[in-house]
Amino acid sequence: MPTAPLPELIDELLASPRPLPIVAAGVPVLRRPALPYEGQLSAGQLDRLVRAMRETMQAAPGVGLAAPQIGIPLRIAVIEDPAEVSAEVREARGRVPLPFRVLVNPSYEPVGDPGRRAAFFEGCLSVPGWQAVVARPERIRLRGQDERGRELDEEFAGWPARIVQHETDHLDGTLYLDRAETRSLASARSVAELWSQPTPADAARALGFPLPGSAER
Repeated sequence: MPTAPLPELIDELLASPRPLPIVAAGVPVLRRPALPYEGQLSAGQLDRLVRAMRETMQAAPGVGLAAPQIGIPLRIAVIEDPAEVSAEVREARGRVPLPFRVLVNPSYEPVGDPGRRAAFFEGCLSVPGWQAVVARPERIRLRGQDERGRELDEEFAGWPARIVQHETDHLDGTLYLDRAETRSLASARSVAELWSQPTPADAARALGFPLPGSAER
């Protein structure tokens, strides 16, 4: 945990040039459960932190960013996905536009059949240059708050559900690699050149890793 009080740590961070640097795997803040957000920041500080996180996410570019990824051990994340993909990819992955959202103290649980999962390649801004296939629940229920303290209780499906799970996992000290099929690990270049199909079925056959039945389309 930080040695300086959180407000001072955030003021120092926000004085840095934008976009903010993203913490890479191997730094302890990514492997420790983040602190619940309980009003440790003023409204102004929280607003500035959220703006900086959104700028950093968009500049990367990425579709989500958790506070630990910029060195802040608080349960806050931002998500946003314009989903500028082909119709084939949208259909296979359930990747639809996800408007900008702030998640505060989020948690999730599977909805429906907990054994029904979808498996696709995932990457992470804190693990640059690599991707791996992760099987996740297709539909989840999210609980938490937004940046104004309003309660969230919503269901997400498809790619938006994957984004919510990935970012919430960060707040628990979990990286996507912890949930991945290790035989699927591939460089971003290999994924672009060999495994850019809408589903990872071809990669699973060639690299020798299993897929849940729902992903074998």
